[in-house]
Amino acid sequence: MNNINKELTLPNGITIRNRIVKSAMSEALGDENNNPSQAHIDLFAQWGKGGAGILITGNTPVDRLHLEHAGNFVLDPDSDLEKVSALVEAGKVGGAKMLAQLSHAGRQTPERVNPNPTSISDVRLDLPGYGKPDPLTEEQIPGLIQKYINSAKIAQDVGFDGVEIHSAHGYLLSSSLSPRINTRTDRWGGEPLENRARLVLEVVRAVRAAVNPGFIVAVKLNTSDFQKGGFDHEESVRVAVMLEKEGVDFIEISGGNFEAPKAYTHAKKSGSTEIREAYFLEYAAAIKDALNIPLMVTGGFRSASVMNDAIETGKTDLIGIGRPFITEPGFAARLLSGEIERAPAIEESFPPGEDLPRGAVLGWFCTQIARVGKEGHADLEQSVVEGHQQYQTEIENITQRWVAANSQRA
Repeated sequence: MNNINKELTLPNGITIRNRIVKSAMSEALGDENNNPSQAHIDLFAQWGKGGAGILITGNTPVDRLHLEHAGNFVLDPDSDLEKVSALVEAGKVGGAKMLAQLSHAGRQTPERVNPNPTSISDVRLDLPGYGKPDPLTEEQIPGLIQKYINSAKIAQDVGFDGVEIHSAHGYLLSSSLSPRINTRTDRWGGEPLENRARLVLEVVRAVRAAVNPGFIVAVKLNTSDFQKGGFDHEESVRVAVMLEKEGVDFIEISGGNFEAPKAYTHAKKSGSTEIREAYFLEYAAAIKDALNIPLMVTGGFRSASVMNDAIETGKTDLIGIGRPFITEPGFAARLLSGEIERAPAIEESFPPGEDLPRGAVLGWFCTQIARVGKEGHADLEQSVVEGHQQYQTEIENITQRWVAANSQRA
């Protein structure tokens, strides 16, 4: 049965035309003022024609001093709304719903963007290039929540169909859930879990109340941080239930953070010819069983048969896919029509992960995202290492431009 072609009606009454979602990927194509560039708009125009039911922007910060990357596009009162509207219009050209992924990088803000970013605690990221964070104070929390409200209302005003509140991958709301990172002793941390979940719940509650009932509010949640002493799967199930009570329309599950990059890791090992599909699906069952709202699973889906079976067996309702949209932006329409049985999987031809520099595969794909936006197509002949090196160069270039632009404003 071709379940991926079925419509899905969300709790707020909005119908999604099929089950394929272009999951959030950090496009990093914003200009030095953190507005969408023409390449960013052109990228979403390709994805808009590609056949997916939902397109989600990658890492759209609510605070321009807490970026995941200097090239992020920011959604706040200083945004160029004409450019943002053009991005939304491009993404919706083929009938997909467009969601803005609202994020605050917290302690995962690069040091050159902010040497002392605001985080849930002062626990520093154990990677080079990140400064010691300042703990969020009780007095700062209402202002932080207001930033999410502001961004959600702007998203609604410029034509987005909804927002996804990013509470995964170690960013601020995700780190708040982690007992390893959230070492606070007040009502926003420590034990019980309800304390660590308070911040994300307050954000979701405030956003849901501020937007129209037909505006989609989703949350991205880790199934686990995959770190000793971190947010675990049992806690993830409990938080998912809490989120459902706040009126979210669906929950997307993923896993890991910058220190334990489960969602980004190239899984192919020496001696192996295959990469396991749908690597978070095994964690989905307990969460799906606990919920009455739709669940989206992202990570590793490639075969239509695996996608259809995951929906048929009730393990997920929406199929999140990322990297195939980079190498072939229009693959979803071909998969849905039955023209192809598998999404593109160029990573299967890459060398084993242990033979590559840390983050090389991610860097290669980031380079190809930019190439699709700027030139209209990926360079599938470029080596993984060359693509990674090119991405490192581009990170440096956009960071320099961002620093120069912000020093002039200061």
